[in-house]
Amino acid sequence: MSAARPLTIRLPVAAAALLLSACAAQRPQPPAPAIAPAQPALVATLPGAPLAECVERLRPAALAAGVQALTLERHLADLSVDAEVLSRLDKQPEFSLPIWDYLAGLVDEERIEAGREKLQQYQDVLAQISSRYGVPAEAVVAVWGIESNFGQTTGSYPLLRSLTTLSCLGRRQAFFRGELFATLRILQSGDVAAGQLIGSWAGAFGQTQFMPTTYERLAVDHDGDGRRDLIASVPDALASTARFLRDAGWRSGQPWGLEVRLPAGFDARGESRRNTRPLSAWMTRGLTRVDGSPLLSPASQQPQPPERGSQEALSAATPAGLILPAGVNGPAFLVLRNFNAFYRYNAAESYGLAIAHLSDRLRGEPAFATPWPTDDPGLSRAQRRQLQELLVRRGHDIGEIDGRLGERSRAAIRAEQQRLGQPATGRGGQKLLLALRED
Repeated sequence: MSAARPLTIRLPVAAAALLLSACAAQRPQPPAPAIAPAQPALVATLPGAPLAECVERLRPAALAAGVQALTLERHLADLSVDAEVLSRLDKQPEFSLPIWDYLAGLVDEERIEAGREKLQQYQDVLAQISSRYGVPAEAVVAVWGIESNFGQTTGSYPLLRSLTTLSCLGRRQAFFRGELFATLRILQSGDVAAGQLIGSWAGAFGQTQFMPTTYERLAVDHDGDGRRDLIASVPDALASTARFLRDAGWRSGQPWGLEVRLPAGFDARGESRRNTRPLSAWMTRGLTRVDGSPLLSPASQQPQPPERGSQEALSAATPAGLILPAGVNGPAFLVLRNFNAFYRYNAAESYGLAIAHLSDRLRGEPAFATPWPTDDPGLSRAQRRQLQELLVRRGHDIGEIDGRLGERSRAAIRAEQQRLGQPATGRGGQKLLLALRED
């Protein structure tokens, strides 16, 4: 934790992230017959290979898991292997993302402004949801914004084809079979039509990107139309997200955490989100709020005024863990139970921090006070689009100007970095943007 480390993560669907390890365990099902691994012959003919043989081998387990024979025949016939899905499963990320890049793209002024508009647009629905589940509207809307950019980017992969491919080939076949069977049971329920089930390559779908097993367990029909529709019904999606956070341990009224200042020479070895201590213990070790004030009133150990929109004061016994996303020279945070609820949604601390930060900004709180330990900060989505426009002006073919610095954009960035005498990292930061503006 002593040095800044680049993140090797996949972003949410709004920025290519996954929910594989975030979803809670699927609803218990009756024991299913064992399934043999995919046949080598099928693997050898991957691109577009038919999946009929594997589907037939899945049939006994599917029936035992509550999938009807007619459902299998109707929805899994004539499917073929999606090789792109398999490449995503096995591909190691080729571009490491510093935390300051990750947050600059996810929590920018565009998303903050859009989130505030959504808070206003759905204020009555969100008030009902917050009252029922005890989760503040800003937290729910922050998840919505990070997961799908408020429903604008929900994925492009047909779930049935993706999950059948992953159930038959590659790693974690047993996990994906559970998600496939859940998808088929969702279709049987009539809540969602097969043509609507378009989502991430790994199976997350809807406005707030639930995995199918999570949908079965936690989806809510908030609008009262008799269907749990996380795709077309914003109220259903927001209520389901609030229920997820509540069931993940949300503590109503508490903040997600505190930005703190570490004392000089602080030894952070062994500290983590999971290694919690009471706030009184952190005070004893010299930690203060980032502005230098005590975590709690030192005289009485009574709570200070609520932090970051909280309605309930903290106490000396409140447990908190320390996270240092960029090492001891960057921002430091004491995180509480509510941060862990964000983490449960997608098991990455960087992801949890993005939601926490966006929820704060939606509430009107300022950006983190401590700067990231870099002389080349990250770019917002608007700045990334501007960078792409400058690359195009210099003759680079990067495809669509969309604010996503993909492979072609990074190749162009490397070429320009070489020309300008900068390290050819392929990373787009403020230094390159400013240099191209002046060029």
